[in-house]
Amino acid sequence: MIASAIAWLDLSPRAMLFLVLLGAVLLIAPFIANDYLLTVLILILYFAYVGQAWNIMMGFAGQLSLGHALYVGLGAYVSAVLFTRYGVGPWIGVLPAMATAVTCGAAIGFLAFRFRVAGVYFAILTIAFAEFARIGFDHLDFVNASAGLFLPVAQYAHNDLWRLRGSPAMFYYVILAATVLALLICRLLLRSRIGYLWLAIREDEVAARAAGIATFRYKMYAVMISAAVTSFAGVFYAFFYNNLFPEQVFNISRSIEIILGTIIGGIGTLFGPILGAFVLTGLAEALNSAMGHFGLDLPGAKQVFYGICLLLVVMARPHGLWPWLAQRIGVAEPRK
Repeated sequence: MIASAIAWLDLSPRAMLFLVLLGAVLLIAPFIANDYLLTVLILILYFAYVGQAWNIMMGFAGQLSLGHALYVGLGAYVSAVLFTRYGVGPWIGVLPAMATAVTCGAAIGFLAFRFRVAGVYFAILTIAFAEFARIGFDHLDFVNASAGLFLPVAQYAHNDLWRLRGSPAMFYYVILAATVLALLICRLLLRSRIGYLWLAIREDEVAARAAGIATFRYKMYAVMISAAVTSFAGVFYAFFYNNLFPEQVFNISRSIEIILGTIIGGIGTLFGPILGAFVLTGLAEALNSAMGHFGLDLPGAKQVFYGICLLLVVMARPHGLWPWLAQRIGVAEPRK
């Protein structure tokens, strides 16, 4: 059984041992970490999850989205409205949240792919839809517009997993499970027929179309699957932070934060988004902690730090950190 798992993941025994140890550390983290460190780990896993979701669209199918915060925001608002106004729990609310995100993604994909909008113009289209959503929700009284939508917060003597009300440890295990599940989904997609068709489209869409691949259909699949997976991150975001503001949730800076970890870790790889989230978010939180310790208040320091990290990685490891690290720990991914 262990041998078959190693073969399925394309990992050497040494790399598998490393992952098992890492998994064990992540499982026991809530028992040894304080609340601040646990919150940082939750943030890291959150960005690892959304990075994997974005990677389906860009890394696997080659469709650059710079407005992925749209799907996070839609998932967050749909689930939050259903919970606050109608008492629908998040695990049921995630279904209409995903349906809304998929519908919106399908509309964007149809407009773009039907009229051959590609490359940087497709990226601009995704930004435009995210901005439309931000402005629209900012003036939509049904969700309290710019005043913000707040979820009820109560002191719970126990964790209520069904309603996602409870301690940070409960949220930690939820996002850890979601990240592992997203990794498995990405692995299955890469090993499936659709994964190989996406690869052909990503590498040369004209040649793929000439070979008889229905590029329109499979690009639509990539957009809709990525939107659906991303929307769950919005549900988690809403119930973890308990407040939503359009300017905060749909802002383009949120989309940039989603994609940076994957770029730094390695676009198109399985473990790149996870590694990138650990490196980027971990270092950013260390910077914030250091600034707080010395009493420094430098507006925009975090954004400058992200830019420096991206510049250094692009210069030193243009394919991301994970392909370089994979060679040293014996990991063989299905394809670059």
